[in-house]
Amino acid sequence: MSEIMSQFKEVPTTCISDALKGLNTMDFSLKPLQEHYKIAGRAFTVKMPPGENLAVLRAIREARPGEILVIDAQGDTCRAIAGDFIIGMAQTMGLAGIVVDGAIRDILGIKALDFPVFCKGTTVAAGSKHARGEIDVPISCGGTVVCPGDLIVGDVDGVVVIPQACEEEILKKSLDKLIKDQERSERISGNPDNVRKYLDDLIDDH
Repeated sequence: MSEIMSQFKEVPTTCISDALKGLNTMDFSLKPLQEHYKIAGRAFTVKMPPGENLAVLRAIREARPGEILVIDAQGDTCRAIAGDFIIGMAQTMGLAGIVVDGAIRDILGIKALDFPVFCKGTTVAAGSKHARGEIDVPISCGGTVVCPGDLIVGDVDGVVVIPQACEEEILKKSLDKLIKDQERSERISGNPDNVRKYLDDLIDDH
């Protein structure tokens, strides 16, 4: 993992979202299967028709280790883009995680793999393999544009997308926000007088 991705992995998505001014944040419905999942890596994108998953197989074959599959399944939750067998192959190939605006299945099996999956929902129905779809192209996932190579960071609060053109700037702003949040908490939390003064100042400023 590169230095910038290692640093982003240590920053909460909430701080990154603040640095992005609330933009480039995927829809709240995309959540990790397990709360401890945290991902940071470059996007390998997948675009496919609802109910299909052939493009997912192609992406697993073509993506580089450490990349995150970001899949535009058009929000479909009727058919799964993958189950535990396919997710296991992604893990074996060294991918860092999967983010899908759609559904998966075999939940217990996937949780047993302890491989980070962020999805919109779960289903019992399998996807089909009739349409090829596209890989490594700009997509929309969770209402957010994702280009190949963009940085993806996800945790229990959600998933954010950092465009390559501004990733250094966003990292600096995110780290600054994290430090400010920590300093504020240390200064105010646990002291009623400090809490009251903080609230008075905040309310009066607005």
